[in-house]
Amino acid sequence: MEQKIYPVCVIGGGSAGTMAVLRTVLNNDECLFFPGGPKEKKKSRALWVRKVENMPAHLGYKRGIEDPNAETLKWISESPFRDKLVIHKNTGVVALRKDGDLFHVTDSKGQSYLASFVILCTGVMDVQPEIGGSIDRVFDYANAQTIDYCLICDGHHVLGKRTAIIGHGLGAAWAAIMLFERYAPPEMSILTNGKVPEFTPETSALLTSYGIRVVEDSISEILGQEKGKVLQGFRLNNGATVEADICFVSLGLIVYNELARQVGADLDGRGFVQADDSGLTSVPGLYVAGDLKANTKKQIYTAWDHAVNAANSINLKLRVSRRVRLI
Repeated sequence: MEQKIYPVCVIGGGSAGTMAVLRTVLNNDECLFFPGGPKEKKKSRALWVRKVENMPAHLGYKRGIEDPNAETLKWISESPFRDKLVIHKNTGVVALRKDGDLFHVTDSKGQSYLASFVILCTGVMDVQPEIGGSIDRVFDYANAQTIDYCLICDGHHVLGKRTAIIGHGLGAAWAAIMLFERYAPPEMSILTNGKVPEFTPETSALLTSYGIRVVEDSISEILGQEKGKVLQGFRLNNGATVEADICFVSLGLIVYNELARQVGADLDGRGFVQADDSGLTSVPGLYVAGDLKANTKKQIYTAWDHAVNAANSINLKLRVSRRVRLI
């Protein structure tokens, strides 16, 4: 029996992946969808994001990314387009290969599938700080968003609060500067956690001018209560403490580009996948959407835009292909 060829395969179940699925089925194209298994979900940014306050209509959700995505998939399952979606729940993709015009997709359960087009939405994860030799101590605070990551999403939380930034690179300096200029928190410190600061003369001068402390000793302990809901500060290896009500981590991103690498897609210097405005990569038929895409904001609304562009571009190619066969 000849193996079925799916017109579109979407890999990744975050904001970009869910929108790619929605737009694909609404375009009346059949979609094979791998939202990810426990391993992928544990590594996803959505796991740490409880509230999304910079997106209209997301304020009422207890889990600001996962809940609306689940609601969207439920709507599809009850819609006239439900037969257009083949979803493999709790399943990720471990291998992607291009052979001629087709992609060979191998899932985490060892099953293989064929697809004409792939939209890759595997995303990124923030690098976590090591506290006392482990990243585990951060998790309760990350879940409660008293230790946070995205300045665009959550920078407003610093208003009126003692604020710390963990990081030693230039990005950490600019994060502190931006937050101070926008919200003027009563206290602000950059904790380099034992690393040598990599600031420029310009940023160093601004930090001094704004009274932002740079603390270079290693962090030995996070001080807080109620399983991370209350952050009080940090204890350093030298015994001193730095008080803080909220903290942002600025240590860079882990880019989940392994599948893109497997098919030879072009990457930028940081590992993001390069693509045109439609999301088409250097590999014909391979599209990318969301945080994985190079040179874009890492936001829900931009992820949606990428996903819609990719699905619409694929739909046009599918329609033209059918049209040509009729002529």
